Amino acid sequence: MIWLALAAALAVGYILGRVQPYTRLADWANWELRWHADRWLSSRLRQTALLGLLLVTAPVNTVRVWRQRKDPRP
Repeated sequence: MIWLALAAALAVGYILGRVQPYTRLADWANWELRWHADRWLSSRLRQTALLGLLLVTAPVNTVRVWRQRKDPRP
């Protein structure tokens, strides 16, 4: 039973890595922010969903990149 759950988790992770839903969502949120200023709130919600997807699919890289953006310049 544990092996089946592990195999399912690996398969879902592989599929999410191949499909890369965060790339499509990021492009969509970016387009909405640039060309539809009146949709600011819904774009922020999409960006929040994007952050959630990134934290689920690539948590180490997401946190590392987020910390680097917050560092002050030397």
